[in-house]
Amino acid sequence: MSAATDVILDRLTRLHPKVIDLSLDRLSALLADLGDPQDRIPPVVHVAGTNGKGSTQAYIRAGLESAGLRVHAYTSPHLAYFNERIRLAGTLISDALLADMLAEVERVNDGRPITFFEVTTAAAFLAFSRVPADYTLLEVGLGGRLDATNVVRRPRLCVITPVSIDHTQYLGETLAEIAGEKAGILKRGVPCVVARQDDAALAVIERQALRLGCRLSAAGQHWTAQREGDSLVFQDERGLLDLPLPALPGPHQIDNAATATACLRELGFGRAEAAAALTGVDWPARMQRLTRGPLVEAAGACELWLDGGHNPAGGQAVAATLAAMPPKPTHLVCGMLNTKDVAGYMRPLAAVAASLTAVAIPGEANTLPAEATAEAAAQAAIPAQIAPDTAAAIARLAADHPGSRLLICGSLYLAGRVLRENG
Repeated sequence: MSAATDVILDRLTRLHPKVIDLSLDRLSALLADLGDPQDRIPPVVHVAGTNGKGSTQAYIRAGLESAGLRVHAYTSPHLAYFNERIRLAGTLISDALLADMLAEVERVNDGRPITFFEVTTAAAFLAFSRVPADYTLLEVGLGGRLDATNVVRRPRLCVITPVSIDHTQYLGETLAEIAGEKAGILKRGVPCVVARQDDAALAVIERQALRLGCRLSAAGQHWTAQREGDSLVFQDERGLLDLPLPALPGPHQIDNAATATACLRELGFGRAEAAAALTGVDWPARMQRLTRGPLVEAAGACELWLDGGHNPAGGQAVAATLAAMPPKPTHLVCGMLNTKDVAGYMRPLAAVAASLTAVAIPGEANTLPAEATAEAAAQAAIPAQIAPDTAAAIARLAADHPGSRLLICGSLYLAGRVLRENG
């Protein structure tokens, strides 16, 4: 990313005293001054949910692109570089165009209070409106009802991935309250694909869909999917699809891939696009095997993996993925934010982790101190120690446990730092 872009992004972080202040008013005013670019972007697939949003969107993008279509995509947060958030017709936005879009938005905003996510979302809409494409995939940043992406008036399709407890300080304390925020992306008459949900969340989504006349395509009701041997078997009212297993590892990816398949079916695509979605997907830091770079060299004979899951459902997904792998002692290197349910994340990992080495996340004001992360692990019955940084943790574990499996986990921010530093 260019130095000019870095300077603009840094200025934009100071336009509002809060990192998160959920509202649509500020962004709506800015977009109106920009000529409402969000009304001129290609047909939108809008994705909300607690877990699996990014993976599901990545599967959908792979399927659409396999059909020769041009796809815009908006995701957050980024891992290594901000450009990752904005994909234009299949290619990450260039430094030059990103700088131009940010500068134009900054000029039109004219110093008015607005959050970083809102103003950068405006830049994304501006870019999407000026580059031809066939579809736009929008991932909700936080919640749904008051998320900046929810200014789109009439998407082509809405998607709700699994809803679980997270961001309670913004979205509510109960699953039903949080599901209500996620269901806030539904628009009158627009179809919605719903992933497997707890009953409390599904009931809220169904009520909102009924109120708005949205046709639901819900897991377990309108379609089913399960792994059978080396296949993912998907069935809906149109018939049965025998598909390859998804390229992203972990039992939870069966659900994500199936949700994406249901979306592709809703958009009118068939087996070829669904199969290409599952095999052609690329989504870093979701149980990603690292195969090169200085950290891999430091790991020696150990396997080195990276995952950005950070809430209790993420911990469950990591635990299930590790349990399904060939047996091998697994040692965690973990850094977390102090805004997360650390105990809830640790609890399912106790059954699969031989140890945990805690680190702080460099450069993150909200990092949980390594000592606190280690204490949470110990309370979950995971033997724990601390290290000054990820590289030191990897080197120590490789020396003490050669040939084992090492997993860096606990935060997308930590994962992004690892990807940058590991090249």
